[in-house]
Amino acid sequence: MTKAKSDFYRESGVDIDLAARLLKKMRSKFKKAKRPEMLAPIGGFGGLFKLDVKKYKSPVLVSSIDGVGTKILVSMMADQYKGIGFDIVNHCINDIAVQGAEPLYFLDYIGIGKLRSPLYEEVLSGIVEACANANCALLGGETAEMPGMYGEEFDLVGVITGVVEKDKLITGEKIRPGHIAVGISSNGLHTNGYSLARKVLFEKCEYTVKTELKELGESVGSALLKSHTSYLPAIKEAFRTKLQLHGIAHITGGGLYDNVPRILPRGAGVVFNLKTFPIPPIFSLIVESGNISKEEAYRVFNMGVGMVWFIPEKEADKAVKVCKKAGFNAAIIGEVVKGNKTVKVQ
Repeated sequence: MTKAKSDFYRESGVDIDLAARLLKKMRSKFKKAKRPEMLAPIGGFGGLFKLDVKKYKSPVLVSSIDGVGTKILVSMMADQYKGIGFDIVNHCINDIAVQGAEPLYFLDYIGIGKLRSPLYEEVLSGIVEACANANCALLGGETAEMPGMYGEEFDLVGVITGVVEKDKLITGEKIRPGHIAVGISSNGLHTNGYSLARKVLFEKCEYTVKTELKELGESVGSALLKSHTSYLPAIKEAFRTKLQLHGIAHITGGGLYDNVPRILPRGAGVVFNLKTFPIPPIFSLIVESGNISKEEAYRVFNMGVGMVWFIPEKEADKAVKVCKKAGFNAAIIGEVVKGNKTVKVQ
């Protein structure tokens, strides 16, 4: 096959040959994120995945799409990119796992002004490892080099599809007053609230990603770049032990105030008591340095609560044990009361 030159395109800012070389360099790693249902390797116009319908009685496919937002700017400041690969995969996994779905396959999109190494390989390495950890196939992706559209910045988006039996869907419709809310700890900001965090820490406080702070026990960059936690192992353990898990909220942008109502049925509200639940130091630093109100803090950030489970009162202790067995810190943090999808944080 004749290989055509693309010198003028390269001079315009798009290096097709570099993209091809970097992709070829990554192909061996892609093998880590495969499932037997994949019918073709990465590189085709469309990814092929043959769902084994014999394994299910009434399969429901669950899909989600998301990005990592301005956390990318912090990764650029620190010149660290592998972590945001984990971020995009784990965020998407959590978004479908809250409905009980097992992740099947994932696709990524990178929009960038000028493709560069090792940024590209680091991002994809994180994506591959996160997919492999969840037994999720990396089915394909797209890298768009767009000079003029982006400067040094870039964007990272992920799309995921999972499957769940229809009768095992977790919808929240069974949540009733008297149910208990169990909170599962986050390790930091995950992928939300970075615009406010950057404004407070880098503009107002004039810290850098290398600034070491005693109250954090690490650098500002390290605290901000902790990868988004995947709660899939805890949800799998809940299914294995037949826990009566009636609702799950992934606490992302909007915090407890906006995410919990998404799964509450009519006639239900939640009162949270988080006085004894641990708040990671990075949140205290941001809130105190920025003089941010409690209400705004719990709407912008997860404030240490990455996921909330709703279960009948009799199952509360079992739910906490399930989470701890899966390796997560968890505690009872609230209860469901009568209300119109209202949330109160005490």
